[in-house]
Amino acid sequence: MKKKIRIVLAKPGLDGHDRGAKVIANALRDAGMEVIYLGLRQTPEMIVSAAIQEDADVISLSILSGAHMTIFPKVLELLKENAMDDVLLIGGGVIPEDDMEELKKMGVAELFGPGTPTTTTIDYIEKWFQNSPRSD
Repeated sequence: MKKKIRIVLAKPGLDGHDRGAKVIANALRDAGMEVIYLGLRQTPEMIVSAAIQEDADVISLSILSGAHMTIFPKVLELLKENAMDDVLLIGGGVIPEDDMEELKKMGVAELFGPGTPTTTTIDYIEKWFQNSPRSD
């Protein structure tokens, strides 16, 4: 039996707009992935704790608040502290191109901007998972 991809999806910080996160959560579920949606106002500590508890393969953050340069590095730091280097960290939202490049240099795998088709995100996750030791 093929292992289901487990994704922790969250809206960190004070951003209260979660329509996009709910759309992507439903699309990922429809693609056969297990999505644990944490909801609004999550801290990096809460997100990583949930990823540990749920044995998540992927953490996906939806950020529209402009706090991406604070939140993503903190999540990366917590993943490293918890020896979770094999967890894929992705995100989406309104993030300037320069910031996207900087975040990718820090270790965020991919960032998806507004209007990105959900299939693009699904394909990215599935391709990563096929080549990941987590797929065993």
